[in-house]
Amino acid sequence: MPSEDIAISVRNLTKSYRLFGHPGDRIKQFVSLGLKQYHRDFNALKDVSFDIRKGETIGIIGRNGSGKSTLLQLICGILKPTEGTVTVNGRISALLELGAGFNPEFTGRENVYFQGALMGFTKAQMDGKFGDIAAFADIREFIDQPVRTYSSGMFVRLAFATMIHADADILVIDEALAVGDEAFQRKCFERLAEYLGGSQKILLFVSHNLRQVERVCSRTLWIEDNHLVADGVSSDICTDYQQSIHRKVLAIGASHSPTPNIADSGEIHVGSIRLMCGSGTEPVSEIDMHSPARVVVDFSCHSHLTAPEVIIGFHTTDQVFIAAASTAGLKEPIHLSPGEHRIACHFPDIPLLPGAYQIRLAFIDQYRRNMWIGHRLCPFRVVTKPGGNLMHIPLGLVDIPSSWSMASAEMESE
Repeated sequence: MPSEDIAISVRNLTKSYRLFGHPGDRIKQFVSLGLKQYHRDFNALKDVSFDIRKGETIGIIGRNGSGKSTLLQLICGILKPTEGTVTVNGRISALLELGAGFNPEFTGRENVYFQGALMGFTKAQMDGKFGDIAAFADIREFIDQPVRTYSSGMFVRLAFATMIHADADILVIDEALAVGDEAFQRKCFERLAEYLGGSQKILLFVSHNLRQVERVCSRTLWIEDNHLVADGVSSDICTDYQQSIHRKVLAIGASHSPTPNIADSGEIHVGSIRLMCGSGTEPVSEIDMHSPARVVVDFSCHSHLTAPEVIIGFHTTDQVFIAAASTAGLKEPIHLSPGEHRIACHFPDIPLLPGAYQIRLAFIDQYRRNMWIGHRLCPFRVVTKPGGNLMHIPLGLVDIPSSWSMASAEMESE
């Protein structure tokens, strides 16, 4: 018997599907009476076990297709396991993929009452909750319009408002908040903190935003290839997960020359892009925050190029552009003759915060025509210097130089 302190107990959980190569194979499988197999088995989740205690906030991370959503649907009772068991002690309120549980032909108001009925609330109880739900969602007159007319942002507003006012013991959120605007996301997390603070309620939270997971969740489960590969303190698990992704990106990047995946006129061929640390002569894949670095590019020109612009920039592994340096800022423009060339961009202080990054490289001619543009190049990782305090790292992607001063209002007015 599980302890009364355990709200969710998962034991040897497996969910399998039959995959058929052709629609007609389903009929063949049926009439064969199992004597011949016309399908292959696919495990969406395989032999997963863990316990969640009351009051815990749990993050679930992993690549797309790893089994995260399947796990949540099994916990919520939407899917039935092929093998293993899920024991849940408490009422669940879930915000899964957009559209789940809402009838597109019903109005927002009708869907709120419908969801309430599914969770066991009477109409009178929902009458008492509806005003707060509508106020939190803040979609005004659209509350009485069919849900099929909603934008994804409007939908997630109503879905989250309905979920958070259900007074459930277990809240389940599967990436849906990524759709909302920044102000609404902040409002949601403030409400979550208020809802979960000092209570025995549980949050299961799936997100690709690892910083969000670290700040919201005390514990994280890492699902990889449909298995649970790690379970522990969020900061540790998220760091291990990022490092794993970085190693895989490095392996892919090392297998071929830089590829112009955005534009290629045929006038430029890039042989290599290397990140060097300080005055070092060997390429590196990891660099300390606020260390000097340089990016070295070896390339060849097939014709004479007058005043081209070379741009070297940085972006995250999920394609969030951060900043770039350009030769357009030089006092004298560069000119390139046919043949082999090497160009280096020196950075006296890398301000990127710890994380995984990639380089974006572009060659543009004097008429602003794209000649060679590639991104997701030369993956690298920024880490804190030995002895650095992770708790003092600011939010965002870069550490902006700053200074502070403070004075009282009386002093300012003098």
